[in-house]
Amino acid sequence: MSQVLSLWRTASGLPVVGDVVGKRVFSLLFSQKAPYFASIRPRFVEIRPDYAELVIPKRRGVHNHLGTVHAIALCNGLEAAMGALAEATIPADKRWIPEGMDIRYTAKATSDITCSAETDPEQWAGDDPHVDVRVKGVRDDGTVVIEGVIKLYVTPRPTT
Repeated sequence: MSQVLSLWRTASGLPVVGDVVGKRVFSLLFSQKAPYFASIRPRFVEIRPDYAELVIPKRRGVHNHLGTVHAIALCNGLEAAMGALAEATIPADKRWIPEGMDIRYTAKATSDITCSAETDPEQWAGDDPHVDVRVKGVRDDGTVVIEGVIKLYVTPRPTT
């Protein structure tokens, strides 16, 4: 089991005030590992193989000139969700790196945004080094505000 998945399972199972405190602790630790993610203050909701979900709180620090969540903050949230998914899913003998994003902005981000990333198990099992992670961001009212694919390049982990 990956370090990210192990830490998630431990932290989200903490009995203090349900699992909220543990999930917040995990979110802070995740943001320290990749400090740029701290700019959006992600709140992870779920992490499991082939799926990750987090919330970007709508706050002034992520606003654009319209007072909505900035497009790049949305992309940052999608990439954080994808990274958690990749770490929780990738076989131990492989490694990954993002190759690119194909993203569409579909509506104004006028509330907290729930970002999710999803793959299918067979995408990680074959010899094809290209893995497409489906990502989307959704407003509180269910409206999709951003969606697309983050492309990963997956290669064997060096043995030395």
